[in-house]
Amino acid sequence: MNGTTTFPDAHDGSPWEELVTVALLGTDRRPVPRLAAGQEAPVALLDAAAVETVRRRAGLRPAQAAPRPAPAAEDTRPPLPRAAARRLAMLLADRPGTGGGRRGTAPDLMELLPQWLAMANAHGFAAPPEALPALLDAARGRTDLRPAALTFAGPRALWLARLNPDWRFALRAAPGGGTEAPDHQDTERVRRLWQEGLFAERVALLSAIRAREPAAARELLDTTWTTERAEDRLMFLDSLRSGLGAADEPFLERALTDRSRNVRATAAELLSALPGSALAARMADRAASCVALDHTRAVPAIVVEPPHECDADMERDGVVAKAPSGRGERSWWLGQLVEAAPLGSWSRRFGGRTPEEIVALPVADDWQGELHAAWCRAAVRQRDGGWSRALLGVPSLPEAAGPGAVSLAERAKLLATLGAHERAEWVAGFIATHGLSEAFQLLGVCAVPWSPALGRAVVDALNIARDAGSYPWSFSGVMGLAERCLDPSEAERLNALTATPEEAEDASPGSGGYWAEAFQRLVTTLRLRAAMREELASP
Repeated sequence: MNGTTTFPDAHDGSPWEELVTVALLGTDRRPVPRLAAGQEAPVALLDAAAVETVRRRAGLRPAQAAPRPAPAAEDTRPPLPRAAARRLAMLLADRPGTGGGRRGTAPDLMELLPQWLAMANAHGFAAPPEALPALLDAARGRTDLRPAALTFAGPRALWLARLNPDWRFALRAAPGGGTEAPDHQDTERVRRLWQEGLFAERVALLSAIRAREPAAARELLDTTWTTERAEDRLMFLDSLRSGLGAADEPFLERALTDRSRNVRATAAELLSALPGSALAARMADRAASCVALDHTRAVPAIVVEPPHECDADMERDGVVAKAPSGRGERSWWLGQLVEAAPLGSWSRRFGGRTPEEIVALPVADDWQGELHAAWCRAAVRQRDGGWSRALLGVPSLPEAAGPGAVSLAERAKLLATLGAHERAEWVAGFIATHGLSEAFQLLGVCAVPWSPALGRAVVDALNIARDAGSYPWSFSGVMGLAERCLDPSEAERLNALTATPEEAEDASPGSGGYWAEAFQRLVTTLRLRAAMREELASP
């Protein structure tokens, strides 16, 4: 044998399989082959495995090397400051559930990663190459991270994504699959890509041109419109939302006769967002025939007579004839007509009254909810701040709802049409009156960081909840938002809340300690956010 160690055959005659079997069963239950006298069995097993590994590798035949991939495109952005790079590594190393049980006072680092990425992108920094794998893994698991993460990762992320199937989402998320769209003035390249490119590339091309030259994008779409598949026409049509204007009306009017019902509905929705369009005028006439002001009453009131049928012209203009289950047909048709009618037409219809005065009018025969809900949808679609204010009403109303907003979701959508300062003031007033039980959805539409007034309202409401003796996890959603959205400068003011208060007799057992822990975590998180901001701002 020339000194070569041999092993008895295992199941397939492989010495390696025999060694694996010994390792799995243990050296106490299975003897190590060719164990030398005085040698410890575990050490002998490892020595034999090392020898067998070298022998197996030596038996491989060399193959022709694969071609070396082209280098990644250069990232010319400035590198991260060292402190910020260390912070990024800490944020990426945190994983949900690694701590187990209660969080205690430790900040949730993964929830701070989106904010860190937004700040890093605002400064225009490039991602450290060594952080890219962990960054791509984090974005793979959380779709909400992908836009900011891929912007920060830059061209190297796309280069890596072409080499690792686990990161292919980066290619799908990048415009044109990571390829650069041609300039809209390069007509030959644009034509070739539009006619021969993949669907994702064509969508990216259309969106890019639409952002720079809305008319050129619409004309490009018109060249192949009749030959596109219905699902593709719908996606292409959706790209016209960006930069939507009166010049798009003729194209959208033609789309009202499309073979696809979804395409027709989208075209009608876009046209109704143009208050000066012919469709909007037709809808205004139809809605006016259903909604009128009755002056014969002691107090003028709105009377409603919904449509008796949904004719072909209404369907052409986007009215869906079949009502959802549990919904009356006539009220369903009425809502669609009012939703698509220009809001400015109601002031003319009701004698020059303002939106606030119109919303305050009584509505006969229990039609108020249906009518006001349709006006809410119209205000959101037409981005009409005046009507949104009227429908939201005063935040301190005792019924915790405006005169027209019938749900938290609708109120949140109406708030989104207002400026950031006005949104924050309204939500602060709502919280001051009604507390936090219904505020979570409304807080989600407020700009970050929260304004001082909104931050004070949230903290005061949390303090009131603590004094009432409830547990903090009843407000975990709001507390999580506060950690991410309160201005970091609020940390010092919150220090007084981190002490464990004396518990009232009617308080939930241990609630004071849990609240102190929650506020300690909040303060710690705010200080961490302040440190993140300073690290990114340092030279």
